[in-house]
Amino acid sequence: MAKINNVKSLEEHYLLKDPVKPMEASENTEHENTRAKKPEIKLETAPADYRFPTTNQSRHCFSRYVEYHRCVAAKGEGAPECDKFAKYYRSLCPGEWVDRWNEQRENGTFPGPL
Repeated sequence: MAKINNVKSLEEHYLLKDPVKPMEASENTEHENTRAKKPEIKLETAPADYRFPTTNQSRHCFSRYVEYHRCVAAKGEGAPECDKFAKYYRSLCPGEWVDRWNEQRENGTFPGPL
């Protein structure tokens, strides 16, 4: 199979970067120093909940949103105990839903039990 000159390698095509070249010893230590300086980012989502065993997480999202606002109502704005519920619903719920629910809460038309 003949290779056409203007076609990128698969690595360049899919990764959209130059092919990986072997690093020299001086570059390697410089690369390790740069990597050590970057803060580690930990991505998490809500833990599994036995009440929502299916892949459709709509009810799970809604329940976490309601739990967060109940917690805020009971313990006050900025309570650290409520932060986990905020993290859960923010990781599960689409932003459009949250915006709509916030508007509904402000207007007094939110359908959930707060």
